[in-house]
Amino acid sequence: MNYVHLGACVGDFDNKCGFTKFVKKNSSIYDKIFLIEANPKNIPKLKKNYKNYKNSKIFNIGISSKKDKKETFFYTEDDAPHYKVCSMNKNHVFKHYPKSIIKKFEIKTVEINNLFKNYIREKTIDYLSIDIEGIDYEILTKINFKRYNILNISVEYLHLSKNQKKKLINHLIKHGYSYCGFGYDHNNFDFLFKKKKIFFNNVIARLLWIVSKKHYFFLNHFIIRN
Repeated sequence: MNYVHLGACVGDFDNKCGFTKFVKKNSSIYDKIFLIEANPKNIPKLKKNYKNYKNSKIFNIGISSKKDKKETFFYTEDDAPHYKVCSMNKNHVFKHYPKSIIKKFEIKTVEINNLFKNYIREKTIDYLSIDIEGIDYEILTKINFKRYNILNISVEYLHLSKNQKKKLINHLIKHGYSYCGFGYDHNNFDFLFKKKKIFFNNVIARLLWIVSKKHYFFLNHFIIRN
C-alpha cells in the first residue's frame, strides 16, 4: 500500500495526528509512506517520529496547484513547538494568530501532479491525507484523477467556504468517489471519500454544504461505510 500525507507537520509527536496514528497502526514493512511538510522547523521532529519506519520518505517541500517554483510561506513563533499553522496565505496565519508577529521563509513548491509523478512515482495511492492550511480545495481539485488512482481521500474541510464544499463534493462524486463520513483528523475536521459509488451516501454528501458542522454527526449515522 501507498500512504501519502500532505502537511505531515511533526506526525503524532503531539499525540494529535489521526492520520499518522492510522498509518502506524495499519502499515507494514512492505508499504510505502510519503510525508510532505513545507516548514523546515518541523522536519527534525518528523524524522524522529518516523525513525523506526524505514519505508517512509520525508520531503521538505510545499505543494502548489501551479508550476514548480519557490514560494513564500508564513508562520509565527507563537505556534511553536509544532508549527501547525504554516501557509502560503498570510491571512490564514493572521486569522489564527491576530496578535502575533508573522514570519516568513521561502521554499520550493511542487505542483500536485508533479509530486505524484516525480516524488511519489506510484500510479495508485491507497490513502491520501490533505491538510495544507487553507489551500486544500485548490490542491485537491487540480489532481489528475484520470492518471492517478487514489482509493481513499481524507481532506480537511475546516477552512472551506460553503461554495467550496459544494464544488469539492460535486467534483469528487463526478470522479467516482463517495462520501464515507469523517476522515482521519482527531477533531473530525476531515471528510473521507472512497473511490466507489454509493448513491445514498452521495445524497447525504450534497447536504454537507447546506447544514452546519454540528449536524455532520447526525448525518453520518445514515451513511453506508463499506
